[in-house]
Amino acid sequence: MEQPNLSYINTLSGGDKEFEAQLLDVVKKEFPTEKETYYKNLNNKNYKLAAENVHKLKHKISILGLSKSYDIAIDYENNLLDHNTDLKEEFDNILTVITNYLDKL
Repeated sequence: MEQPNLSYINTLSGGDKEFEAQLLDVVKKEFPTEKETYYKNLNNKNYKLAAENVHKLKHKISILGLSKSYDIAIDYENNLLDHNTDLKEEFDNILTVITNYLDKL
């Protein structure tokens, strides 16, 4: 499984340490709430709203430099719009990796 890549955040920020910290701060602040809301909507079988949550989480996945995981998130978002949860386990694994990573920061 891919791991978050701080060098990618550095690339996004253009080497600006303050902007890099702001990007990481956004991920740390928004990720837990978006993840919780995603699971709530998924458990309530509100697939459209769950897909919207995946869309938001997808941006955090991108910021962390997880390109393969980003592709999975795109496919999963589209699947949810079709009421298809085939990629749920893979997406859950991605969320776990990110959660574990953020817990260590």
